[in-house]
Amino acid sequence: MSLTRRDFIKRTSLAAGAITLLSGTKVNGLQKNYPKGWKGNLRVKEIPSICEMCFWRCGILGNVDKHGKLLKIDGNPVHPLTHGRLCARGNAGHKLSYDPDRLKYPLMRVGERGEGKFKRVTWDEALDFFAEKLLQIKDKYGPESVGFFPHGIQARFFEHLMKGFGTPNIVEPAFAQCRGPRDVGYKLTFGNNVGSPEPLDFENTDLMVFIGTHIGENVFTGQNTQFSNALERGAKLIVVDPRFSIAAEKADYWLPIKPGTDTALLLAWMNVLIFENLYDKEYISKNAIGFNQLKNHVKKCTPEWASKITELPADMIRETAREMGKLLPKVGLHPGRHFTWYGNDSQRGRAMAILTALLGAYGRPGGIYLSSNIPAPKYPSGKNPKPAPRADGAGSLYPFASRGLGVTNGLVDATYSEDPYPIKGWVVYSQNVLQSIPDPWKTKEAINKLDLMVVVDVMPMEQIFYADLILPEATYLERYDDLYTVKNAKIPFAAIRQPIIDPLFESKPGWWIAKEMAKRLGLEDHFSWDTIEDYLDYRLSGLGVNLQQIQAKGIVEYDKGTPYYDFSKPIKFKTKSGKIELYSKELEKYGFDAMPNYEATDEVPKGYFRLTYGRSPVHSFARSQNNEILYAYQPENELWLNNKIADELGLMDKEYINLENQDGIASNRIRLRVTPGIRPDTVFMVHGFDHKSPLLKKAYGKGASDTYLMSRYKVDPISGGTGMRVNFVRIIKNGEPIMVSGAVSIVSKFKSQKDNVQKPKKKIIMQQTETSEEDEGC
Repeated sequence: MSLTRRDFIKRTSLAAGAITLLSGTKVNGLQKNYPKGWKGNLRVKEIPSICEMCFWRCGILGNVDKHGKLLKIDGNPVHPLTHGRLCARGNAGHKLSYDPDRLKYPLMRVGERGEGKFKRVTWDEALDFFAEKLLQIKDKYGPESVGFFPHGIQARFFEHLMKGFGTPNIVEPAFAQCRGPRDVGYKLTFGNNVGSPEPLDFENTDLMVFIGTHIGENVFTGQNTQFSNALERGAKLIVVDPRFSIAAEKADYWLPIKPGTDTALLLAWMNVLIFENLYDKEYISKNAIGFNQLKNHVKKCTPEWASKITELPADMIRETAREMGKLLPKVGLHPGRHFTWYGNDSQRGRAMAILTALLGAYGRPGGIYLSSNIPAPKYPSGKNPKPAPRADGAGSLYPFASRGLGVTNGLVDATYSEDPYPIKGWVVYSQNVLQSIPDPWKTKEAINKLDLMVVVDVMPMEQIFYADLILPEATYLERYDDLYTVKNAKIPFAAIRQPIIDPLFESKPGWWIAKEMAKRLGLEDHFSWDTIEDYLDYRLSGLGVNLQQIQAKGIVEYDKGTPYYDFSKPIKFKTKSGKIELYSKELEKYGFDAMPNYEATDEVPKGYFRLTYGRSPVHSFARSQNNEILYAYQPENELWLNNKIADELGLMDKEYINLENQDGIASNRIRLRVTPGIRPDTVFMVHGFDHKSPLLKKAYGKGASDTYLMSRYKVDPISGGTGMRVNFVRIIKNGEPIMVSGAVSIVSKFKSQKDNVQKPKKKIIMQQTETSEEDEGC
């Protein structure tokens, strides 16, 4: 806990909060004019592209020697968001291409599912088999009986193929397992999704508010740099998190909230802003509808009411609300990213959007700026058939779920139950369905009902053992992908991914696989371009450049002017009313609450802890644990456990234990991280460890898997988002559970004061505020 602000700013601005690898965070000598692209006497050529070690896709420069070997990866200094900075994962990306465990050849199953017996086949044999099986399913059940699980821009060509094939059942974890409920909440309020990256104007903000947002640990170098720069120039910070995260370390106010009670806090903040006349009255009167209903709705949601629910001091709730009111509209309330927590998350997203509106911070400097469109035309294509109704419930059972991204668990459920119709084929592309989706046992049972499962991937994740066909994709360093357009930037831009080295072994880029499959499925008109270069040239034409012109820098910007509303003119929001909708008639029409209410989550059973999880600055989800460099820095995850609990149970820091969830499911062993920086009723681990594939020789069996402890989840009825923080675990030592005998007070709640620069920061303990029994609830 001794990390200083100065240390933190240095670290986040270079490597996003925790670790820097190699020497390439800033590219040396890029101002020199090397002849023919070669870097001085080193004979190293720098080739710009975009990263895919995580979904942020930062700008990179691959350093390639004269023999075509990739030596290292640096950041691209002309990238508009990252400016040459690169995190540990991006620096280590070359080890993905050169991983000896990667998939090298097409493989076809010859044993039972899960047995791991395959034979090597040619690409023609593999694709002929793939096409034949798809057409058999289509003839017997209809094209809708094939489900597609894509991830990333590399899957767009396959998504185009599957739409041409006729299936509506395309599901991405980015919605139901991540930010879907958040985007639904903001769209119902403002008429727009939040999008990615989150368009927070940290350059101009005076106050940042994070609710379960792990900046500094989830590692987007551009946003981390903006965050640390804001701190350095004096912006204030409120962090709501049951864990003392890196961001909480830098906060003016850390609120270690009881998990699952965030909506109560948000309603209490609204109460203070409204009834102390601190909200942006002019902004609301001109741009919003439903204020009187909202005022009546939150009247009883006092800080004293919320204090009993959240276990935060009422004075702290009131003081932080006043801080927002004092500094509005330049308040950057981060909408959050991984938002699927408790099954009622869309209404929490609504509450955050409404609070943003009360602060007058949407579409204004210092708050949330506006996204833009980029004129990158789609290549002319054949017409897709009219699809059947979706099987996953998007747009029907879950009326506000994205029909484009779908509900991942909904498709697993439909496959398992064969309701509303049989799903007999899965195509899984660059996602690990046994690590990204809760209740992996049900996923396995669903897979066993399939006639066909095809996996397209770079690494041999555990799901390949259940596949009928495995297709090795070239890594992101070895291929072109579709044009990457970034709308959520103050100056929108497009970036290309281009090959830095040739594909290794027999791997192929996704666009090639999709185009070859189109020939076999009679969908050639969907891929009418001759080469991938022709395709990209056409898409770039709307920006006034061609592929050759963009290849030198990897980036083209598209300046559309100021990213804020002009409030000197009437503003028409993209809601049905044309106004910010504090009261949602759309929700009311479908039988949901028109304004957010607090709904209690299940209490932690005696002797158990609530299982929470998050990201690491070293790893990306469950995809990077086998990377040689990243493995060296973090070979396994740890379990955060409160120090008072550890003392009571006789447990030591760095000791190995096991976990068992409420359904008797046991974890692999995990090392303890004993700390006062987490609530006694909560434990935390980094997601993505304990891989079950023995073909991942480094990652296999290292650490514990949060996913395999998630035998339960709750589905948000509005969006279909999969709430995964509803599982509880107890500690197992030497094969026996060890129990907490008595109550332990929650971690101290404090306000940290920013003193003069010459003085160290102080932490001032705040005592729990007493609340009256007569205080009415909300």
